[in-house]
Amino acid sequence: MSVNSIPSPPEGQDLAKVPLKFEVTRIPVTDFDRAKDFYQRLGWQLDIDFQFTEQVRAVQFTPPGSPASIQFGPPAGPPLKGLLLIVDDIEAAHAEIRNRGIEIGDIFHAAPGGEPEPGRDPEGRSYVSQAAFPDPDGNTWVLQEVTERIPGRITY
Repeated sequence: MSVNSIPSPPEGQDLAKVPLKFEVTRIPVTDFDRAKDFYQRLGWQLDIDFQFTEQVRAVQFTPPGSPASIQFGPPAGPPLKGLLLIVDDIEAAHAEIRNRGIEIGDIFHAAPGGEPEPGRDPEGRSYVSQAAFPDPDGNTWVLQEVTERIPGRITY
């Protein structure tokens, strides 16, 4: 996808001056040990597993190459859907997840507002090729291939 076909961010934004770093999000799980086994099999880094009290436990994982992490929390609502994992090569990421014994849907592509079609985007456009997989609690992760960022997007 050429830079000219990716929309530019809005001009004249009043951006905050104080840095706010999104580092961790809590995902609902019903069984911390089962979820821990799943994310270890996925190959994510176990950052912490602390048992503070009999009722309070903290488990945190970080996906490889990510500045953000997940922490397990008790279900307080439905599972989270559409958690994005950005990848450079969707076919390689898809194969690694499948090779780790994780059930993952087939790769598909869909332009914004378009119907999903099987396979990687034949034009290789950023943000278009995807594949999804759930964890044991139904939290759904979506691989999204990004090879060219929207202009003005900050990279870390």
